[in-house]
Amino acid sequence: MANRLAAERSPYLLQHADNPVDWYPWGTEAFERARREDKPIFLSIGYSTCHWCHVMAHESFEDPATAALLNDRFVSIKVDREERPDVDRIYMTFIQATTGAGGWPMSVWLTPELKPFFGGTYFPPTARWGRPGLRDVLARIADVWENERETVVASADRILEGLREASGTDPSPESAPVAALDAVDAGIEELAVAYDARYGGFGGAPKFPRPSELLFLLDAHAVTGRDDARDMALETLRAMSRGGLRDQLGGGFHRYSVDAGWRVPHFEKMLYDQAQIALALLTAWSVSADDFFALIAADTLEYVRRELTAPSGAFYSAEDADSPAPGEEGAHGREGACYLWTRAEVEDLLGDDAPLVCRFYGIEADGNALVDPGGDLKGRNVLYIASSTEDLLRVSGRPLDEVAAVLTRARNVLLAARATRPRPHLDDKIITAWNGLAIAAFSRAARVLVDDERRVAWLENAGRAADWLQEHMWRPGERRLFRRHRDGESAIEAGCEDYAALVWGLLELFQATGEPRWLEWAIELTRSQMQLFFDPRDGGWFATTGEDPSLLLRIKEDYDGAEPSAASMTVRNLITLGRLTGDPEFDDYAGRTLERYGPHIGRAVRVMPLMVANLAAWHGGDTQVVIAGGDGEARRSFERVLARRHVPWATSVVLPSAGTAASLAALLPWTGAMWPESGARVYVCDNFTCQAPDVDPAALERTLDAQVDQARQRRR
Repeated sequence: MANRLAAERSPYLLQHADNPVDWYPWGTEAFERARREDKPIFLSIGYSTCHWCHVMAHESFEDPATAALLNDRFVSIKVDREERPDVDRIYMTFIQATTGAGGWPMSVWLTPELKPFFGGTYFPPTARWGRPGLRDVLARIADVWENERETVVASADRILEGLREASGTDPSPESAPVAALDAVDAGIEELAVAYDARYGGFGGAPKFPRPSELLFLLDAHAVTGRDDARDMALETLRAMSRGGLRDQLGGGFHRYSVDAGWRVPHFEKMLYDQAQIALALLTAWSVSADDFFALIAADTLEYVRRELTAPSGAFYSAEDADSPAPGEEGAHGREGACYLWTRAEVEDLLGDDAPLVCRFYGIEADGNALVDPGGDLKGRNVLYIASSTEDLLRVSGRPLDEVAAVLTRARNVLLAARATRPRPHLDDKIITAWNGLAIAAFSRAARVLVDDERRVAWLENAGRAADWLQEHMWRPGERRLFRRHRDGESAIEAGCEDYAALVWGLLELFQATGEPRWLEWAIELTRSQMQLFFDPRDGGWFATTGEDPSLLLRIKEDYDGAEPSAASMTVRNLITLGRLTGDPEFDDYAGRTLERYGPHIGRAVRVMPLMVANLAAWHGGDTQVVIAGGDGEARRSFERVLARRHVPWATSVVLPSAGTAASLAALLPWTGAMWPESGARVYVCDNFTCQAPDVDPAALERTLDAQVDQARQRRR
């Protein structure tokens, strides 16, 4: 018999709807029962594409004996962290503060008043690997609740008070000026200490792709000229792209690498990773002119178009790490089953081409997994780029065009064979914040890869998603956003991150198209965000509105982790809006936020790299570039110049038609007289003081290069 989760929309909650556990969704029904029956709450938080969430579900939540213990002594609540990051954030703060680590599945025990008193992440059913067994933990907690209640409640009160003090809600003792540019140098030095010169990335295994760190380094290079910042970012992106972290056949990036060399991934694919990595790759191409980065960025976006795009045009959330192995369709999934190969399979499919292809992808007879934490990789191969083109030419004796044809043919054959396997589960909910990041990535691709034949399609993808979000996730009368849509229902109050990421996407889309409606909506969303989330005492941004009484804390989250923080994205947006509109209020809010972190923010670059990156735009200059009129080729000649230079403090405006120019003048009056009578013109402005229009792309090159030189000179 299905439990209460059967009525929910979340794919994660629905995965547990047939458990014998008497699950409740987060809400008053569960809270009232816990208070009425005087029982502690067992809170389990995860998401639908989480491998270890599946493991714990199969081992424990599908087990009748464990379910009986939960049902008898606890009120059990399931939360999808992707739907309710506000709930997840509070209890993850508790887990990290009390255990020193975090992750999912997250298991937390609460008083009926929702105060946490014990928790962890994954618990096996019985003690193993140095972890206590869930059944033993449940029995012990039930006993303590029954016999040592006062101690538990007092401990929960102390913990909650400590979390309040550490949650960022208290005002700073005194304001400080915005950090100077030497904080950017300090950030470079901090990352250099953690940089893995052998494999790229920062730190050791497991190794996560943190695009915010890479965007910081590329922005830092622009404003400082330091080649070490650029090189750390480029080498990390190359290593990520050549490793097993990237799906070498189908495109897209997996969640993280369990080893230090990017070889063996945790196989789930998240929309937010694809969008952010694509943004980093596109910036890397602008900085380096290396077409490798453009190729991988385009391939990543094609994966999103093919596998994560809804018929409506919005973007789905994720694909699972697990799927049934061929021939085991009725069984629980194995991690990576869709993506792994034996050498025998490849030889059967490719025949005489197999030796070359196996050399290229590092395929070995006994498997190539360096580590195998789940035991699913034995004898199997994760495809990665193991050989250079020069190596393949040398060992094969074939010409370049023939080797390229073999690899292209092999990829198509292997993809066709993989398509016959059971697909990983698709989490088809639509999250506003993640769609905003995807809109930013598609729009940036169209801005940067000017000559790519898919440019029009990318803009169409970005525009369709933005249109859909405006129709289904925005309540214009109340000026409020929804966070999640699934199965025809838009629900859950959007958090600060949803506003911030969506505005980021809209500003990128506006700069790619010049369409005034995207800028207009971005301004409207930002003003709503200011009203709902800004802390006038301290200059920071609350994650939530403070209107939900079930949330014990109103947290400000500054950490740029798997997703950039709302605060970092918002400052970036505010700087861009200030450069576009000239409205000093946007700069004021950005400055008040940056002041919160003081002059030594560079030392915290591992915590908030995107926030430190914002200093490059804040200090670099106040540049506007307007490309007005002209046919496609004339306009593209200017767009190519912009695309090949990464200038974080420059905003761009495209005026593709007289009608667009007239409409935009109502929002940006300083552009009102820029429409030319004929041909294409470019205007370069410094704080809205514009040089004479020019028809020569080389003049734009010289001007932008001079501005970069001036910014670097000011730093010195």
